[in-house]
Amino acid sequence: MASRSYKYRFYPTSEQVELLARTFGCVRFVYNAVLRWRTDAFFQRQEKVGYVQASARLTAIKKQPELAFLNEVSCVPLQQCLRHQQAAFKNFFEGRARYPSFKSKKHRQSAEFSRSAFRYRGERLFLAKCDAPLDIRWSRPLPSEPSTVTISRDSAGRYFVSCLCEFEPETLPVVPKTLGIDLGLKDLFVTSEGERFGNPRHTAKYASLLALAQRRLSKKQLGSKNRAKARRKVARIHAKISDCRMDRFHKLSRRLINENQVVCIESLAVKNMLRNPKLSKAIADAGWSEFVRQLEYKGGWAGRQVVAIDRWYPSSKRCSCCGHILGRLPLEVRSWTCPECATEHDRDVNAAINIKAAGLAVLALGENVSGMGQVSVSCPR
Repeated sequence: MASRSYKYRFYPTSEQVELLARTFGCVRFVYNAVLRWRTDAFFQRQEKVGYVQASARLTAIKKQPELAFLNEVSCVPLQQCLRHQQAAFKNFFEGRARYPSFKSKKHRQSAEFSRSAFRYRGERLFLAKCDAPLDIRWSRPLPSEPSTVTISRDSAGRYFVSCLCEFEPETLPVVPKTLGIDLGLKDLFVTSEGERFGNPRHTAKYASLLALAQRRLSKKQLGSKNRAKARRKVARIHAKISDCRMDRFHKLSRRLINENQVVCIESLAVKNMLRNPKLSKAIADAGWSEFVRQLEYKGGWAGRQVVAIDRWYPSSKRCSCCGHILGRLPLEVRSWTCPECATEHDRDVNAAINIKAAGLAVLALGENVSGMGQVSVSCPR
């Protein structure tokens, strides 16, 4: 059995909107107040605060008369936000994330409810302190009763419910097909079979509309209701871009996993590549990291293998026929001829073929295999 989150959109009533607004506000207040207290305790008194002390601090805060509004909402989301904060500190001290930051009411809001704070009765979901069920658009049935429910509201004002359920992954039948893909900007990726999947460039498509909305936002008075409306318009455009990108990624990643037993990809340092001032916007719009992430977890569920070769492997400069490696190959050169065997190469297709060969070679040796069917490959230059 594995755990999976099923996300749906829902449309709350006016009473539910008011209750959720209070819940989001209390969660944000508790998170920021405890984070401020933990930060001061460490930098001023050199005291390390854990989850037990933070939970006791929450109890003390709720007893203060001026903070009695914290008792008007369910106590479960308040407790859960401290668990999330503890996980954020753990990631920070282990070098996986930055120092936890304060939550803002202008960004995405969320509240997590455990089993004791909700009831699920046959596609009818009731939250604590709420009599009416949520009006959820069930696009697909849940495989089991959810163990955790997360309610969120994005910057565009849309409400979503995410249900964490246990499910049995369905392993796909073995197919005798392998594939190598080369990620790019002109095309999102090119396969070792020569098939190209174009890059829609969603940000560029909505650039003029987004620029107009941002100009109008900049002219609104700070703190006014018109500025809040203009901000939501900008957020809706960003949400449209994100939804289009994610929809394409899900369709393409599912197709690759369904059709291929092994998918070989590059291991790219996207954060470092974003430092390029000329290409950073196009790289961010391409969304390579998210696409690779979807390939990995879907491959793990379906019994497929995703092979990530070393980022320094010269896939573009290496001749896929004779193995000759060019000394230099500028980015603007899209095709080249091998000086050894005189074979003409398309840069992207040649790179995809080399990625496939390198991934399959190391996969056959059984080296560096780790979790979820992903293989980290280090090949000589």
